[in-house]
Amino acid sequence: MKVLIDTNVVVDVLQQREPWFSDGAAIFAAVANRQIVGCLSSKQIADLHFFSRKQFKGQENVDAKARQVIGKLMSLFEVIDTLGMDCQNAMGINNGDYEDAILMESAVRSGMDCIVTRNLEHFNPSPIPVYTPQDYIQTMNRPE
Repeated sequence: MKVLIDTNVVVDVLQQREPWFSDGAAIFAAVANRQIVGCLSSKQIADLHFFSRKQFKGQENVDAKARQVIGKLMSLFEVIDTLGMDCQNAMGINNGDYEDAILMESAVRSGMDCIVTRNLEHFNPSPIPVYTPQDYIQTMNRPE
């Protein structure tokens, strides 16, 4: 199963943000154990680099540390492209969050089976299933 993981879930894990950390970490573990194919978009990679730099602000070698985080994410997750057509198609989605509309378009075009996010309302309407991390973990644990 190919799963697009929203940026907020990744940041929850990277920054160990509670109460969301354990659910996000369980999804990361499922990706690492090859139970699912976890995906991020190329746009998310740039956003996550920005967030990582902010997290390391005031420390030495901020950019090197941020790039190390990105390298680890890219070794764990498959990176899908964000295309101009995704941005254009997202213009027609009235979901209250243009960035998430772009992510949804990238996910659909790339053949994702679902999206995992904490912001379900930002992915409405989605032609593919959208789950919270907690709900997705429950679907993973259901017997087939």
